[in-house]
Amino acid sequence: MTGSASRPAVATRLVADRVVPVQPDGTVLHGGAVDIDIDGRIVACAAEADLPPPSGERLDLGGLLMPGLVNAHAHTPMTLMRSVGDGMPLMPWLTDAVWPREGRMGPDDALAGMLLGSVEMLLAGVTTSCELYLFEDAVVEAVRRTGGRLVITPGVLSILHAETFGSGSGRGEAIAAFAAAHHDPNSTVTVGVGPHSTYDLTPDQVGELAAVARRLDTFVHIHLEETEAERRQVIAVHGRPATELLADAGVFDGPVLAAHGVWLSGSDRTILAERGVSIAHNPVSNLKLGSGVMPLPATLEAGINVALGTDGPASNDNLSLWQELALAPLLARGTAHNPGAVDAVTALRLATINGGRALGLPVGALTAGNHADIIRLDLDHPALAPASDPELITSLVFCGGPHLVTDVWVAGQRVVRDGAITTVDAAAIAADAARRAARLAIR
Repeated sequence: MTGSASRPAVATRLVADRVVPVQPDGTVLHGGAVDIDIDGRIVACAAEADLPPPSGERLDLGGLLMPGLVNAHAHTPMTLMRSVGDGMPLMPWLTDAVWPREGRMGPDDALAGMLLGSVEMLLAGVTTSCELYLFEDAVVEAVRRTGGRLVITPGVLSILHAETFGSGSGRGEAIAAFAAAHHDPNSTVTVGVGPHSTYDLTPDQVGELAAVARRLDTFVHIHLEETEAERRQVIAVHGRPATELLADAGVFDGPVLAAHGVWLSGSDRTILAERGVSIAHNPVSNLKLGSGVMPLPATLEAGINVALGTDGPASNDNLSLWQELALAPLLARGTAHNPGAVDAVTALRLATINGGRALGLPVGALTAGNHADIIRLDLDHPALAPASDPELITSLVFCGGPHLVTDVWVAGQRVVRDGAITTVDAAAIAADAARRAARLAIR
């Protein structure tokens, strides 16, 4: 790669012993470099010997550089109720353990919970999260403080927003106004629309919200087929599975990110593949709540884009995404009795470039034009060494974790340096969250 008159000026060059750009073939660059422009976009990623001299700062970092991880489905302010209700099935867990605490939350609590979770994610190398939650203004404020990348999909639930449907106003219009204030694909905040589910809202109500999303040129983020009980309930009420109902309601006429997809049928997967719907696979949460195991190989073979999500910290119970990265291929192999069912390169793509595709963002791969969301890992850490080339991607998938992450850049800005967050006071945030969590727990 050579310089040219049209090549953007390089504000920063990051150089490492090895760079994993995330390519279909699992490319590993030795003596690799990532050039970043003043707007926080990647100019180039290649072996440094193949690049022209940088016009800006050059940082020789050693270690390994790779794209930041993408958490495609989360309810991060729920850090304030981390680990509650262990051992309960989904619906009793929600009604008896989670919702009573959430009912006592206010915007300041959501801010505190999002601050805590955003810090946790950045320290773990998760640079982007897609949040389905209420108190959306507080969620945006929190992530602007920490310096992460946020996709916020304001939640819509029947118990709170039933009165707004069919009126041409209410929650849908509030989301539209919120998007007008915050949605900017060139910034670190973008906005979607978050109808909760077809077991909470009717298909027509979801269709109304999908129309709002299309008008805003954004996507729908919805829970879909998380549990067998949910599937049976929807069929009992409406006579058909949720996927068919949503298709007929026009929900898939624009981009959709469906969380979970554990109980999809083969015909459901065909519909989703034909309509370009992405799925956020949440293996840890689904296992902890006993919801089941999404058939990852069958979903990929159907042609569906699959990303990874943590779900909420009440049902995971962490937000690092590294557990999901390892568990997704392990579950696929174990349930298929096939050690080659999902390979390490495919798994890494689930946590990176597939997440970017699901969210409609240029993230998850170190390629020219993408946002410079980059993490550095310690190649000498005992948990990763010797990190030999033939096994490097496999080691990242199955040995990876927050303990390896030393530095993080979002939009070219260094938000974690030497294992410490640079933007906020992490200890003060944790202390405030603990006080608030204790108050929410009091009945």
